Amino acid sequence: MGQLRDRRHRHDAFFRKARRQGFAARAVYKLEDIDRRVRLFHAGARVLDLGCCPGSWLQYAVKAVGRHGKVVGVDRLPLPVPVPGARVLTADVCALSDEELLCGLAAFDVVLSDMAPDTTGIRATDQARSANLAAEALGRAERLLAPLGAFVAKVFQSPDVEKLRRRMARRFVDVRLLKPEASRQQSTELYLVGKNFGPERQPKRH
Repeated sequence: MGQLRDRRHRHDAFFRKARRQGFAARAVYKLEDIDRRVRLFHAGARVLDLGCCPGSWLQYAVKAVGRHGKVVGVDRLPLPVPVPGARVLTADVCALSDEELLCGLAAFDVVLSDMAPDTTGIRATDQARSANLAAEALGRAERLLAPLGAFVAKVFQSPDVEKLRRRMARRFVDVRLLKPEASRQQSTELYLVGKNFGPERQPKRH
């Protein structure tokens, strides 16, 4: 019975829509929702997608930036199907240098991270691992983003989320915490979103 319930969840309306529209996964509608709310992309933008497998975010980004844009993806797993218009590195993000991630570009306009940890079923452990991945992605964004750039990272709900949000507020003018419609209701995943990246600002004193 549990397996049948899991299968129904996997084959929900977003899953079927992704199949119809030729996207690699239902997760594309999470990115679409975030983009609709905050306008992440523009024509010609340079995009880095961390944890890009199976490739639906890459597909969306390639279309959003157009033929003059550049899209780089990284994942430990190879893509099941190539994404035309994207350059993909099969490697652990943490093992790559900033220069390797840039792939010859000067900077990125958008850094995305849909990375998720290998879960243990122990809530505190999984939350800590998720926060560590989000912090790694944010560190890359802080070093690789162009001025006024944007950042999106998945993170499991935990006390660490507020620490990450405060850290982002020192570098991004607009910081939001979003739960896209395509996120399953029972999921604890959230998305940290920052826009208008710039020099570090000192926190306000009260």
